[in-house]
Parts: sequence; structure tokens; C-alpha cells
Amino acid sequence: MIQKKICLIGAFSVGKTSLIRQYVDSIFSDKYLTTVGVKIDKKIIKFESEDVQLMIWDLAGEDDYTEIKLSYLRGASGFIYVADGTRAITLTKIIDIQEKIEEDFGQSPFILAINKNDLADEWEIDQSHLDHLYYKNWPIFKTSAKTGLAVDEAFTHLAQLILDKSC
Repeated sequence: MIQKKICLIGAFSVGKTSLIRQYVDSIFSDKYLTTVGVKIDKKIIKFESEDVQLMIWDLAGEDDYTEIKLSYLRGASGFIYVADGTRAITLTKIIDIQEKIEEDFGQSPFILAINKNDLADEWEIDQSHLDHLYYKNWPIFKTSAKTGLAVDEAFTHLAQLILDKSC
């Protein structure tokens, strides 16, 4: 079995923990739980004939790269950057964080999950915010931890990017 570490990174209350709970356990709760430090979950997925165990690191929400404990990022095979569609500033911050992580750790597979698609009427992030990221070939998923929309697809896509890179 192959093991791969992935880290979810984003500001406070963007839905990182909820995305993981939806992906791993198919559970959603409206109750907000603050992650302190890091929480690690596991999920085994099958690619072709190979089992892959994803070690999913849920990092405490940060608005600034200098606040992220860099030791948590070491050894990561890929990243899920999470923004909250109802707060455009979370996208701006995550773009900055992604650039700094790439400077410090080199290029790693990643995806961007813009969460809370179930609240699309309240979104501050619109297509104009995303156009330059599409141009830079960022894989973008509009997710909803509440409904499960695109959650499995986002994690599976990242896992495939990681496996493609390691082959």
C-alpha cells in the first residue's frame, strides 16, 4: 500500500475540517469546531489495482503564511488550498500562501477548493476572481462540505496528481 500525506490549508472557518469529515465519514455538522494545531485522518482509496492511504492533515486555520507551522508541511505529497466562497479575502490569502509554500518547498501537486457552494447566492468570489487562476492551470473545485458537492472529486483529483508525479 502506498501512503501519501496531504495537507489542507486555509483561513479560519473556510470549512477544512468539514470537507475532511464529508470525505472520510460522509458526515456534515453545522457545529463549528476550531482545529487546534493539526488533526490527522486517514482514508484508503483504490487506483486501478493499487491501494493508496491518504494521510490527511487538517491544519489549524491561518490567514498568514508566517503563522503556519512549517514542520506540519514537511513530507507533504500535495495540498488542498481551501477558500470560502462567501469571503473573497480567503482566496486572496490562499493565493499568497500557495506562492510562499512553493518558494519554500518547491512545486507540489495541489488543488483549490472553493467551499460553501451551497451558499452560492452569498458568494463574494465570482468568475473574474478565478480567471487568472484558470489561466495558470490551477485545478479548481467548487465544493460544498454540507451537500458533498465535488468533495470526493477534489480529493481524488489531488490523489491522481500525486500518483502521476511519483510515477
